[in-house]
Amino acid sequence: MNIFRLCGDLSHLVAIIILLVKIWRTRSCAGLSGKSQALFLVVFLSRYLDLFTSFISTYNTCMKIFYVFAATTTCYLIFFKFKATYDRNHDTFRVEFILIPTIALALILNNDFTVMEILWTFSIYLESVAILPQLFMISKTGEAESITSHYLFAQGMYRGLYIFNWIYRYYFESFYDAISIISGIVQTVLYCDFFYLYITKVLRGRNLTLPA
Repeated sequence: MNIFRLCGDLSHLVAIIILLVKIWRTRSCAGLSGKSQALFLVVFLSRYLDLFTSFISTYNTCMKIFYVFAATTTCYLIFFKFKATYDRNHDTFRVEFILIPTIALALILNNDFTVMEILWTFSIYLESVAILPQLFMISKTGEAESITSHYLFAQGMYRGLYIFNWIYRYYFESFYDAISIISGIVQTVLYCDFFYLYITKVLRGRNLTLPA
């Protein structure tokens, strides 16, 4: 494993932990898109079904289990334990506009037309756009709490670092996967505006508010 993938994985872990700690400490999921979190759960469930069919390494297995457990816990906290604080009125992104195209794309563009490969490909496509409901929610409310901003920044850094991971693997391992690379670039681009606002506002101690 190269340093870029390791740092990307750590950034992803930090993002998830920030999110869970935020919800538990405040006893609230205000400002969070339940739809984005539900989509991430679908991503992990469809991607990591190979837990039952193959073993790569202890690290790999532990990470997969953690992602599924954390995503399930997050959805439970949002939709059940703290559902009174969930802002459904602003979490209105039409997820079918994400699910239908990614399912269709996975069926058309994949590396191998098998059930496991199509599910893996679907998860890659879906992950690249799963954050859209959260970004749409922020655009509707016009602001995001600092802790939510930290979560989104760590999540975006995870994908950005994975771009360097793919560059490293191409040059030093002669390996590349076009589906992962293109989807990762799309996901990183979606965070660009947020990165700018985070650096110019949140890191200077100001709340993240969108321009009027």
